Amino acid sequence: MKLATFKKGGVHPSDMKSLSNTQPIVRFPIPEELVVSMSQHLGAPATALKAVGDHVSKGEKIGQASGFISADVHSPVDGTVTAIRKVTMANSVCCDAMVIKPDETQTDPFTKRRDYSAMTSADLLAEIKDKGIVGLGGATFPAHVKMTISPGKTVENLVINGVECEPYLTADHRLMLEKPYEVLEGVMICRSILNPKNTIIGIEANKMDAVAVLNQVIKEKGYPITVMPLKMKYPQGDEKQLLKSTINREIPSGKLPLDVGAVVVNVGTAYAIFNAIAYSKPLFERIVTVSGECINKPCNLIAPIGVKVSDLISFAGGFKTEPDKIISGGPMMGFAFFDEDTPIAKGTSGILAITDKKSYVKTACLSCGRCVAACPIGLQPTKLYAMITHGRYEDAMKNNLMDCKECGCCSYSCPAHLDLVHAFKTGKKMGRKK
Repeated sequence: MKLATFKKGGVHPSDMKSLSNTQPIVRFPIPEELVVSMSQHLGAPATALKAVGDHVSKGEKIGQASGFISADVHSPVDGTVTAIRKVTMANSVCCDAMVIKPDETQTDPFTKRRDYSAMTSADLLAEIKDKGIVGLGGATFPAHVKMTISPGKTVENLVINGVECEPYLTADHRLMLEKPYEVLEGVMICRSILNPKNTIIGIEANKMDAVAVLNQVIKEKGYPITVMPLKMKYPQGDEKQLLKSTINREIPSGKLPLDVGAVVVNVGTAYAIFNAIAYSKPLFERIVTVSGECINKPCNLIAPIGVKVSDLISFAGGFKTEPDKIISGGPMMGFAFFDEDTPIAKGTSGILAITDKKSYVKTACLSCGRCVAACPIGLQPTKLYAMITHGRYEDAMKNNLMDCKECGCCSYSCPAHLDLVHAFKTGKKMGRKK
């Protein structure tokens, strides 16, 4: 089978998915305490609606979106607010968080399915906004904003991201295998909102079992959806590379997928949209991969938002060896952190405990050009790195630094072991200030 992919750059790290992709998803039990952040989405933090001592119900809104690009926050449990304090998330964002002690008895008000056939596109978007749905592929962009199409623009292609190209992560893979009807109904809801001509689900070739399951349901239901297997290549899950692979459209510098007539939605987001529309269920839990060589029992868990990383690791059997790094997300684009009491957020796709047996020595740039060959955007990482390390932030911005997706391909391929991505993040921050 000839598999589509993007042509420019990219790398082929070992996928390490066999650690966690063979076991079914397990529901994590209610912990003793939850720490629910008010900033777990792209944009302005939510404003806390509850005070210390207030009782909250499962699914109740406890944080109000405070801007156009923002999202509501909901309680994952029935419980009592015991504190509101500052917390540092895995991505180093410091924000307010609501500490909730769950009740001994929990309710489940989201079991009755409703008929949404009469809901208009505006109704569906309003419901998605009200339920706090954000992109679950990692970017956490508010879903209602992404799917609100400006007048004069149309969506030709709705592309569903089932790639999950980051090593170790298997949450989307297991979701497609275990909940194909729900995922595809969520895709059809997105179609109702966007009215695209074509709908394509892109899935990498290491998930052919998911391709087969989805194709079977699509045939059974008669859905106008095409499943496209893709060649294994990182970072195929990025919007720009995914659109190049699936519809052969290239997003110009500084533009968005909608500028080439496309909208990209993650499969996890489609599933959350299904739950929001069919069961009025807010986004207060998600599937998290707990994996890595240092984890005793790698697994995928349905975990409430706000559960501490230490609780997830304990449920997965704890550490079998001391990890060198604990990472939120994937090893290529995730965030290394040290505090195991850090809570998970809506965008936490995985918690990894990994070891690095190699000892690296950082040297001067070798001018080998490997980073240039690996960059899927076509930038010159070695040139940008030199500008940033010499304080020439404005020059770096003029050389398209903002187009960098921080995918890590350059750092992965660098024989000098330079901190390229870290430098680019710093350069962007300083360049914006300038």
